[in-house]
Amino acid sequence: MTHKVHLQPSTLLSSKRRAKKGNNFEMKINTAALAAALWGSSFTHVAAFAPSHLLTAPACRISSSSLFSLETKEKPVEEASAEPTQDTPAPPAPAAETKSEESEGLPWWWSYIWDLPALQLGTPGTDITFADTAHVLRTNIEQIYGGYPSLDQCPLAEGEITDIADGTMFIGLQRYAQQYGSPYKLCFGPKSFLVISDPVQAKHILRDANTLYDKGILAEILKPIMGKGLIPADPETWSVRRRAIVPAFHKAWLNHMVGLFGYCNEGLIDSLNKASEKNDAPGGQKGGKIEMEEKFCSVALDIIGLSVFNYEFGSVSDESPVIKAVYSALVEAEHRSMTPAPYWDLPFANELVPRLRKFNSDLKILDDVLTDLINRAKNSRQVEDIEELEKRDYANVKDPSLLRFLVDMRGADIDNKQLRDDLMTMLIAGHETTAAVLTWALFELTKHPEKMAKVRAEIDEVLGDRNPTYDDIKNMKYLRLVVAETLRLYPEPPLLIRRCRTENKLPKGGGREATVIRGMDIFLSLYNLHHDERFWPNANEFIPERWESKYVNPEVPEWAGYDPDKWMNTNLYPNEVASDFAYLPFGGGARKCVGDEFATLEATVTLAMVLRRFEFEFDSSKLAETKVDIMAHPEDLEHAVGMRTGATIHTRKGLHMVIRKREL
Repeated sequence: MTHKVHLQPSTLLSSKRRAKKGNNFEMKINTAALAAALWGSSFTHVAAFAPSHLLTAPACRISSSSLFSLETKEKPVEEASAEPTQDTPAPPAPAAETKSEESEGLPWWWSYIWDLPALQLGTPGTDITFADTAHVLRTNIEQIYGGYPSLDQCPLAEGEITDIADGTMFIGLQRYAQQYGSPYKLCFGPKSFLVISDPVQAKHILRDANTLYDKGILAEILKPIMGKGLIPADPETWSVRRRAIVPAFHKAWLNHMVGLFGYCNEGLIDSLNKASEKNDAPGGQKGGKIEMEEKFCSVALDIIGLSVFNYEFGSVSDESPVIKAVYSALVEAEHRSMTPAPYWDLPFANELVPRLRKFNSDLKILDDVLTDLINRAKNSRQVEDIEELEKRDYANVKDPSLLRFLVDMRGADIDNKQLRDDLMTMLIAGHETTAAVLTWALFELTKHPEKMAKVRAEIDEVLGDRNPTYDDIKNMKYLRLVVAETLRLYPEPPLLIRRCRTENKLPKGGGREATVIRGMDIFLSLYNLHHDERFWPNANEFIPERWESKYVNPEVPEWAGYDPDKWMNTNLYPNEVASDFAYLPFGGGARKCVGDEFATLEATVTLAMVLRRFEFEFDSSKLAETKVDIMAHPEDLEHAVGMRTGATIHTRKGLHMVIRKREL
């Protein structure tokens, strides 16, 4: 069964269309309804990955009719153009000053309430206020119901909302981008987002004008779990913590980490050996059955535990209360990224909701472990300058963890709360993303046996049976290209989220010029960027060799193209500079992921050790459960592997394989 997308994210637009078609839909706005709408706009968190039970068409109809109702005359309402325009009109004046002929659809008192002190815009560059959020809602209502010009010059996307509620919202956003260009506007009830799918515009937001944006909704969702860790931190905290954390990822430490990755993978190899010896494969296949996504999650957790905390989780072979607590935190972080309304902030919710009671109990277990580790590190603190720390012989240091570096650094902030937030952020961000990359890399290599053979030939030549070193990773160029290509096809995460703090202009790039007003939320779709044929020919194909060739598209003159010479002799992977922001595996600009090289090394070591020792094929019993070809794109809901999205792109049904030992 093919997954068809007919999106309707604009619930405001849904109401407008019903009024236009003459349905029995009497709309009345009153002060109470408006207050409810504005309150909802500040309370509702519509995340990048909306669950079906919360974002359904009936629910949206209730929301739009109850919050945004007004009496309308039956007359044509001009729709936003579905085609990206070549010539962008001059920005209109502020909403209240550009009243059109259709503005009688708004109540007579509409313009007066915006003069209230509580609804005056905040100061540019400062945190977003209730009034800023209300102003964004106001512009949407005026554009849809009042006939005002769009302040951002962006079309409103239309479709069926049910099709972005199946766990693959990023696929729906891609279909929209193909229809509307970049940027376009997406509305969920009182919330709206500009969706960016262009590298020139991405570079503007992430690098050139990055101080005009913050993490917005993402920070609000993750703050209860990660506190002021690097990902959700406000700009001021982020600036301080990044200066402290970046030096910890220095060359000597990364060199030592490669050996630690090998040590952690020995447990995975033992586990895979046992699975291969079960001989429980379906008829016609030799070896044992295994679900590899879970195995990759376990080894990634073990690696993060030792490298960041000096704590041995041993999750490949065991499941302790601490491990269960870690997974509880991971699941809750993902759940909150998928939940429109932060019900956990409601009074007594943490005491009354069973899910929250369990999560808080598990989080306390994890917090206690982290606090104990932090206290131990502080009690044995050996203060040194950064230069001295970088010269340590990590092979002979009892505790080579990142925590040890942060505590021992002279002048470091060793406040328990801040260190806890930093460590929790690295635990969640560093675990799930790597596991996802490993899963999809094995999936694609199994689909393409000729590329698997090429990878294995390189591993056999460079490594043999020994564990990799840093220099070995540099010499396994094709394997690193496999990792890079996997991250292009399956970016982790598929979306970046930002919020505008100061109104600014987006450049045209390959899309349209636009104005981003203060308070507007942004979806920067990495999935769209990475799958755009204008920047990546044969974009849906798994072609690791593409990274060896230069590519320029004269049809997008503001994009500098991709140049392999900008990374091959200096970096482990093709970064955003080499691709001029058309490829953003670890983000870009000032708030780029600090663990990019760490993650690349970790994924390369794990794949090298696993592929050297084992053969894989898809579990035929799972393939028999569906009529969808395993070679088809996994976006199909009936695919044997499938896709779903939380914080990263997961499989929908697991990566069920048959494993056997290689004959060497």
